[in-house]
Amino acid sequence: MGTNETDATHPHAITELCDEGSRIYFSALRAGRIARADVESAPCLMEFALLHPDPDDATWLRPVPPTVALAQRLHPIEREITERRRLSVQLADAFEPFMAASSQDTASTHAITVLEGRDRINSALNLATSECRTEVLTVQPGGRRLESNLLKGLERDRPLIERGVRFRTLYQHTARHSPETLAYVDQIANGKVEVRTIDELVERLIICDESVAFIPTREDRQVALELRHPGLVRYLIKVFEFMWSRAVPLKVGTPYETAPDGITDIQHSIAKLLVEGHVDEAIARRLGMNVRTCRAHIAKLALALGSGSRAQLGFLIAQSGILEKDH
Repeated sequence: MGTNETDATHPHAITELCDEGSRIYFSALRAGRIARADVESAPCLMEFALLHPDPDDATWLRPVPPTVALAQRLHPIEREITERRRLSVQLADAFEPFMAASSQDTASTHAITVLEGRDRINSALNLATSECRTEVLTVQPGGRRLESNLLKGLERDRPLIERGVRFRTLYQHTARHSPETLAYVDQIANGKVEVRTIDELVERLIICDESVAFIPTREDRQVALELRHPGLVRYLIKVFEFMWSRAVPLKVGTPYETAPDGITDIQHSIAKLLVEGHVDEAIARRLGMNVRTCRAHIAKLALALGSGSRAQLGFLIAQSGILEKDH
């Protein structure tokens, strides 16, 4: 692209900012402003609102701070994520009666198999993982896990890791305070194993080799579905990748650290659920923590916002604007 080009179209996504645009934006950030004439070769900077006119001199442009530009683009995505989560829960609730009815019929198809009882579920899961050759994706909601269950998982997973199968696992942030989980991760940690955490997960999910997936259909996990329909498996992989992109690597930082506004990421998640009208028990369940821990976080949130009552806390959360920021 020549420096004298001023075509009206400059087609590319903001996630693929052109070399010229990147160079000019870097220069503007370092200097604090840039001449309007120097930006003609990269009209994308104005299209993506990364530069705005200098109020004191129309011949100059000032850069929008990258944190502000990022937040402006993430906000609608976060809103869509919240809405899709709510929709997924509503869909699960709507179909639960039918799942229960299906579990009474042992008939199955090659695409969808109903598995009743932990023994049958574990047998099917062990068979699928033993045949796995490339990658296992797992979603594990909740906080602490029984050491016996983790040892069984270690026994099942180690042979796969040794033959080069890649593992990616999603836990909730509360798993960072589980010594058993951290010990398990340390024992399997290598270049083929990645673990991330996120504030909220809907349900358990295991996917092997992009060909078979397992999901529970009841809260007691006594009934599960083995899915081999390519369309369903692809959809679940997209759901996993969506959550994975928002999750935090287990060894990088912590969501319990205090942000510049004095509130931790966990407390931001709790604030969002409080404003949505959830009670303490529901919030604790969705964030994978016990009710006492949840209430301790609510008390710290109230202290940080200067709230003297539960009713006032909801008002102060909305007034503070903390839910409008990207965390």
